[in-house]
Amino acid sequence: MTMNLIGASICDEELIVQGEARDIQLPNTEHVSQISVDVGGSLAKVVYFSRIPGTKGGRLNFRKFETEKIDECIAFISRLLEESRAARPGHEFVIKATGGGAHLYYERLRDTLKVNIQREDEMECLITGLNFLITEIPFEVFTYSETDPMCFEETPEDPFPYMLVNIGSGVSILKVTSATTFERISGTSVGGGTLWGLLSLLTGAKTFDEMLEASQEGDNRNVDMLVGDIYGSDYSKVGLKSTTIASSMGKVFKKNVDKRQFKPEDISRSLLYMVSNNIGQIAYLNAQAHGLSKIYFGGCFIRGHPITMNTLSYAINFWSKGTIKALFLRHEGYLGAVGAFMKHRSSRRNSRSFTLSEQLAQKLADPEMADLEVTLAQDTLDVVADEESD
Repeated sequence: MTMNLIGASICDEELIVQGEARDIQLPNTEHVSQISVDVGGSLAKVVYFSRIPGTKGGRLNFRKFETEKIDECIAFISRLLEESRAARPGHEFVIKATGGGAHLYYERLRDTLKVNIQREDEMECLITGLNFLITEIPFEVFTYSETDPMCFEETPEDPFPYMLVNIGSGVSILKVTSATTFERISGTSVGGGTLWGLLSLLTGAKTFDEMLEASQEGDNRNVDMLVGDIYGSDYSKVGLKSTTIASSMGKVFKKNVDKRQFKPEDISRSLLYMVSNNIGQIAYLNAQAHGLSKIYFGGCFIRGHPITMNTLSYAINFWSKGTIKALFLRHEGYLGAVGAFMKHRSSRRNSRSFTLSEQLAQKLADPEMADLEVTLAQDTLDVVADEESD
């Protein structure tokens, strides 16, 4: 298998499956022999390659499923395998699996799909996927604010160092200093699973997307206690505006208040702010402690949701006084699945996963890295050694 990234771009046509990430067009890649799945605590994410008859090359596709409905995910992968086998009879296909579910559901994946299941380290896959998207896919990374909703970043000459805040059911914070080195420096159990769980208890929403939609219609001022509710105005001496949240859901505890008066939409917005602000402040504190100025936010918690991105951006900008940048991705929920996809090596000779940017190739050619026998870069970010595809 070889992947030629010349001309790679994000597809701009109407989405076939609403709510999913847009496909990545690879006009110079004809065949890829693997499917990847990243099974987390709440969601299972699938990345696969497809061809469209009559067009050149192919594309990477993205789908997600609730983990509690893992059988739907496995059935979907099974259909993909059937189609691939019909197009390429006799070819051996591989499933690259990562996330906790790669271990929890290993036997079920193996026995149902009857294909080679190769498990990959979750953190390595996150970084591999992020490095790929940062360096190889144009118009992938952007900043967000209410006044400038989607401002795309240029491909960085040197992407390192940076911090990844991956928001899934919980939150992992990773410091990445090169294509080969990273460490988990922090995290929190208050993440997407927290929001989903609380809103499931407090509202009638059945899915995470329903909860996000409800939050857009809500007014957190009906639920949260603001600085203005306490002081009657701004607390300018310490830089707090009257609209700043002093206590999330702080108005709910008041005596003689009928709890039924609080609308699900208001509760949804309040809790979304609470979780997002908490993650934003923890991210800032870690970036400050480690001297990092770039923070990438990933994970299916974000979902391209304006309120979430604006809250995270505002928190980082407020606490850092504009010195640290909050960065988002158009495929934020699929970092692990993309990384697992890129970890596949062909059984033929020395062909590798995908082509490198010139900048990263120069890094790998550095004499200081010559003695590294097994590195993340060699596994995932290597130059194609031959022109032959499977």
